[in-house]
Amino acid sequence: MCMNTRQMNCGWLAAGMVTAAMLCACGTVSAQATAGGATQPKMMSPGADPNWEVVTVRPGDPNDQNNKFDVIGRHLIVENHTVEIMLMFGYNLQKSQLAGLPEWAKTERWNVDGVSDVDGQPDVRQFQGLIRKLLKDRFGLKEHMEQREMPVFALTVAKDGPKLTPSQGDPNGLPRQQVNGGSGERRMEFTNTSMKDLTLLMLLEVDRPIVDRTGLKGKYDFKLSYTNDESRAPTDGSAPPGLFTAIQEQDGLKLEPVKAPADVLVVDAIQRPGAN
Repeated sequence: MCMNTRQMNCGWLAAGMVTAAMLCACGTVSAQATAGGATQPKMMSPGADPNWEVVTVRPGDPNDQNNKFDVIGRHLIVENHTVEIMLMFGYNLQKSQLAGLPEWAKTERWNVDGVSDVDGQPDVRQFQGLIRKLLKDRFGLKEHMEQREMPVFALTVAKDGPKLTPSQGDPNGLPRQQVNGGSGERRMEFTNTSMKDLTLLMLLEVDRPIVDRTGLKGKYDFKLSYTNDESRAPTDGSAPPGLFTAIQEQDGLKLEPVKAPADVLVVDAIQRPGAN
């Protein structure tokens, strides 16, 4: 993935840079092919459950605004991210779904550099598993999940039905999301994306968890353009509508604010990592 606040590719692409499906507002997530971007990287077996063969954890630079999650084959890098962001990425959660975090875990940044113990490049879910193991092994994370009633967005199908194109990609393949922005507008193109994938890819576009209630089981290709900053949007009528109107008009989906049970990760213990 390659992602920043203006542009990102999301998904593990066969060539070029790809995102882990998240963190649009939190820096870069990338997975890179071999040199030149012309050769598809060898992927890990889908059933593999990798761990770290070797990994170092060091304090990040609080004055550096650059940050990323990066994958190049077996080499994995987390650059200048907080424990809070690593938890969000590793567990597919909103900030509102984290409880019990000490303040340092929300503000102090860390650099992680390591190699997995399984041949091939991990997919998004395998990368997330490695982050969870890192948090438990190096940060001493002890946690449990609870269901708590909270404000969420229910993702449903609009009255006239979905406006999505069934994907011709690998049904077992990973989603891809390409995002461009400017002048208060965000333009997204989704490929090989399930509705469950969409709830993750939209994680930081909204301020509460998204619960999939569409009943759609396939993978789809679709686009979404919406205004995310009215103060910077054109005033000549050319700006797209806001997110909630846009996703209904363009894709036949709805985001409805409701209260519903949602997972909350409760941190029972966590500590700064010791020496490598």
